[in-house]
Amino acid sequence: MVHAQFDPTARRELAIAAVEAKTVKDLTWQRIADAAGLSVAYTTAAVLGQHPLPEASARAVVELLGLDEGAVRLLRTIPTRGSIDGGTPTDPTIYRFHEMLQVYGATLKALVHEQFGDGIISAINFTLDVKKVADPEGGERAVITFDGKYLPTKPF
Repeated sequence: MVHAQFDPTARRELAIAAVEAKTVKDLTWQRIADAAGLSVAYTTAAVLGQHPLPEASARAVVELLGLDEGAVRLLRTIPTRGSIDGGTPTDPTIYRFHEMLQVYGATLKALVHEQFGDGIISAINFTLDVKKVADPEGGERAVITFDGKYLPTKPF
């Protein structure tokens, strides 16, 4: 049976334990995703408390991380989503995403509506990819792809 959570506390505590186990075992998120049989972005989000995992994936992650049987149940529940508490984020990486949306949010909205009409881009029917590429001017660049289904607004 599918269950949903109301209080995110248990998933937060599990995320803390999972990250600790990942660190102690010197694992990568990709290794955990490989065990789960899912994408690295989805698996990472699930372990951090933002998505449920299918039973086989939850069991594989729990086994790899050496967590207890209760972690399987928690990883399978539909979480209360949202990992950023109110206010401006203080973590520099998360803050930069916040800043990008502050600067480009209205632009993205204008371009999406011009090309698609009134509606939203789904974060449920969605994929995320992060790649590191060489910068022609030296150093490295991050290429982040959000790929969400467009859902038009329906008048009623």
